[in-house]
Amino acid sequence: MNKILFLVLLPCYLISCSDSDSTDEETTTTTTSVDISTVVQSVFDADNGVTVNVEGETITINSTGLPDHKTPYWDIEGMEHELYEPFPTYIINDTDAYDDDAEELSRLIDTDEEGNTIITYQNNMNMEMIAFDYSMEIPTNPTEAENKEETDLGLIGMALNGVPIYNDSEGRAVLGVVAMSTFDTAGAHPGPNSDYHYHTAAQLSIYAEDDGSTYPTVNDSNLIGFLRDGFPIYGRQEADGSYPDDLDENGGHIAATTEFTDGIYHYHCSSENYLDTGWYIMKAGAYHGTPGPSSGN
Repeated sequence: MNKILFLVLLPCYLISCSDSDSTDEETTTTTTSVDISTVVQSVFDADNGVTVNVEGETITINSTGLPDHKTPYWDIEGMEHELYEPFPTYIINDTDAYDDDAEELSRLIDTDEEGNTIITYQNNMNMEMIAFDYSMEIPTNPTEAENKEETDLGLIGMALNGVPIYNDSEGRAVLGVVAMSTFDTAGAHPGPNSDYHYHTAAQLSIYAEDDGSTYPTVNDSNLIGFLRDGFPIYGRQEADGSYPDDLDENGGHIAATTEFTDGIYHYHCSSENYLDTGWYIMKAGAYHGTPGPSSGN
């Protein structure tokens, strides 16, 4: 049985997660370089088809982008895939945001047996996910960039299972409830090119029969993956279970982690309850380092 996710409705248009403009912000270089190659070679999921190649100062990570966990997007029509699971149920606390768009509201909501307003229409034109030949190059020794580059739409990093990580935008608009109503229990969905990707940390309260152990992060300190600048990204917590209170404007700080005991700059998922929805954005803002090239869809 699906559990409940509480949403506050805000408008958003579900469009392409593709190209975007970037802006630079000048700063000074202070991060000490750390060789990440040994960790990267050991943590990515070869069983899910992820390959890692270290050559000189460059690490190349390749994957198909398909997840290793449950999602309705495995077989949204037939519901027969071994990893298929239905969408979570959404209860809406506030429908006032749609007063000016009754047509949009009417196709999103219904009422359950207890009188709750719920989302019943998974508003996604993209009903399937397909394999891609993703490739992401990162430096063996990532360093802070003098000019911080804003993350683009599309792949900004890769989770350890090979699934792309996207930022907090959907097309050229910030994430809103229409896009988020298409999320599976992992906080992910496929885009217009059938490219499955994560936007947010998974939400333990909406798991059906799963403890969340196969999802990149719930409310934990797990290493999620690496961004295109080579710096790692972790869940909302530190290794000791505390929540960091010294993150910079790009969601990171320098501290020891389980994988990097001598300390490294790393990102954390946001601890802000996004739009009061119960979802937590994986990455907003700029890269700390210089993003390497990537390709795929």
